[in-house]
Amino acid sequence: MKKTKSVLLTTPYILWMVAFTLIPLGVVAYYALTDPATGEFSLTNIRELGMYLPVLGSSIWYSLVSSAICLLLGYPVAYYIAHRSPLVQKFLYMLVMLPMCMSFLLRTLAWVGLLQDTGIINRLLGLIGIGPVTLIRTPGAVILGMVYNYLPYMVLPLYSTIVKIDHRLVEAAQDLGCNSRKVFSKVILPLSMPGILSGVTMVFVPAVSTFYISQKLGGTDTVMIGDVIERQFKQGSNPNLGAALSLVLMILVFVCTGIMNRFGGDEEGGVIA
Repeated sequence: MKKTKSVLLTTPYILWMVAFTLIPLGVVAYYALTDPATGEFSLTNIRELGMYLPVLGSSIWYSLVSSAICLLLGYPVAYYIAHRSPLVQKFLYMLVMLPMCMSFLLRTLAWVGLLQDTGIINRLLGLIGIGPVTLIRTPGAVILGMVYNYLPYMVLPLYSTIVKIDHRLVEAAQDLGCNSRKVFSKVILPLSMPGILSGVTMVFVPAVSTFYISQKLGGTDTVMIGDVIERQFKQGSNPNLGAALSLVLMILVFVCTGIMNRFGGDEEGGVIA
């Protein structure tokens, strides 16, 4: 009886996964491994991926830098929130979530208005005799857009991990003679490692495949792999090649998820060295 009930409860989830995950993945793999002219099996699209390796490499680099900056900014924020009173935690948590309620496109366009040559920042710099400074159409602007849009994805998993750390472990380390630096490095940081891995993955995965941020804030030298994929589909030049590039990104996502599952462990666990 329990087995039948369990099957009935999981059936909608299985159908959802098949319809919106497995079938789309199969369609992408089909187009990636077929010739656009004949529709027959071909590795032509895979062979053409070599010319886009520099773009893929730069996309991975921008994403890694953005993830590192999000970690440096997000960890202190998450740590601060986790050590406030429950009422203050809820309020600060809401502030972190609030920008995510606004459209991703509007948030990016807001930075265009701030960074452009005649934007607000350059106007303020002009009042003090500096500028105009080239802030937009640069790699730094692209990274800034990624950090701004994806920072909540770093803060939230870090907060959920840090808030579960048993404070008695910290007190025990202090009783054994550890100073604040050693308490952090030997207790807090190892126990928050699952949140770090989860946050880095949640930032890296959407950042490496983004295209709108690089189009609005970047220049001709900041083309990312998401831009190339969009052009292949939107402009109709070669959807099969776009599918092959998408397949590479999906494999990269699976690898990142596998690493997180392998080394992330239980959020409540941790190793004290």
